[in-house]
Amino acid sequence: MEWSNAKFFTIHQHDVQLPAGHRFPMEKYTLLHDKLIAENILSREQIYPAPPAEQKDLLLAHELRYIEGIQAGSLPAQELRPIGLPWSPGMYQRSLCSVGGFIAATENAISDGFSALLAGGTHHAHRDRGEGYCVFNDFAVAALKLLSHQRLKKILIIDLDVHQGNGNSSILGSRDDVFIVSLHGEKNYPFRKVKSHLDVALPEGTNDERYLAELENVIKILPEAEIILYQAGVDVLKEDKLGTFAMTYEGIKTRDRMIFEYARRKSLPLAMAIGGGYSQPIDYSIEAYVNTFREARNIF
Repeated sequence: MEWSNAKFFTIHQHDVQLPAGHRFPMEKYTLLHDKLIAENILSREQIYPAPPAEQKDLLLAHELRYIEGIQAGSLPAQELRPIGLPWSPGMYQRSLCSVGGFIAATENAISDGFSALLAGGTHHAHRDRGEGYCVFNDFAVAALKLLSHQRLKKILIIDLDVHQGNGNSSILGSRDDVFIVSLHGEKNYPFRKVKSHLDVALPEGTNDERYLAELENVIKILPEAEIILYQAGVDVLKEDKLGTFAMTYEGIKTRDRMIFEYARRKSLPLAMAIGGGYSQPIDYSIEAYVNTFREARNIF
């Protein structure tokens, strides 16, 4: 593929105002978008506004009652509270575009080899509820749409966010046409994990050497598939305030390179979402995200 022809999708135009002191770094999406352009990793012409997902797509992975409750803002407070983000019409629209943007990334990866959403990875959203800053599950919706519309027979989800994708597993974990791999913190959110097809729970303070050795072992046993959906969370960084690992920029770059090289070696299209990143200052996370795109450009 020609890197200059690859397409990327953004939801930074849907950033919404959060209360002062809120823990979620909403500004990171605009910062990442601007830095990728400033450093000539992506051109403005390669980046497209993420389209909103349609209700029929959401229904592949979510209950109608939940979808309509989010749309109207009518869910009870006890159901909204675990999401961790205040409801607003803007938040609903942003959530639609996160899912629609990842669907677009998967479709473009199939045609071009590689594509990414400059956001997303909402792997904590379940069929009937959201949690952990995740409203709708973009990976689950996109995977189920690929299976039904593209008639794929096997999808590989590689989730390297520091937090286990319990929503991915609750929606997709019982299927044999999806294989979910998760390397995550053993003693970190979500504290009640949902079994994936392959879980590798790592202890607090896991460093580059330990992590990369575990990942190498996982790569050796990955099943055959037709596409990779990659959750490239950088909350494994030692500076991350919501993480439990002690990884460096170089370690994360090597991690990403291993995944991208595997995809190239197997001639598999790869669609990526950026996943978590919560450092203080947020600049550490932005630099780690940008490094991921540098590695993607080098490989693809």
